[in-house]
Amino acid sequence: VQLQESGPGLVKPSQTLSLTCTVSGGSITTASYYWSWIRQPPGKGLEWMGAISYSGSTYYSPSLKSRTTISRNNAKNTVWMQMNDLKPEDTAVYYCAAREFALSSNWHDYDYWGQGTQVTVSS
Repeated sequence: VQLQESGPGLVKPSQTLSLTCTVSGGSITTASYYWSWIRQPPGKGLEWMGAISYSGSTYYSPSLKSRTTISRNNAKNTVWMQMNDLKPEDTAVYYCAAREFALSSNWHDYDYWGQGTQVTVSS
């Protein structure tokens, strides 16, 4: 399974961020797969943001739930993440990651990763 993130590199404060994860080598509807978004702010650790399952169920970090939406396009085999009301502290490298069998909010548990995409929030 290969994952590739895409999206804008620069977003202004209060704007909305939209990122796409394009999956190849497997289907996002394959049983037991979970597709997550994970980010890493500069100088900080990795933070799990949320996930969508093979069946379309969504899960979110409590701290980001109010601003984050994760969805998917089965026909395009993509997973999509939108975050509203961006703040400078949302500046980070954003990763798409996947694992099988069970949902996890621990980044250590993920087997498949995209290369990450840098997002900078600045006016």
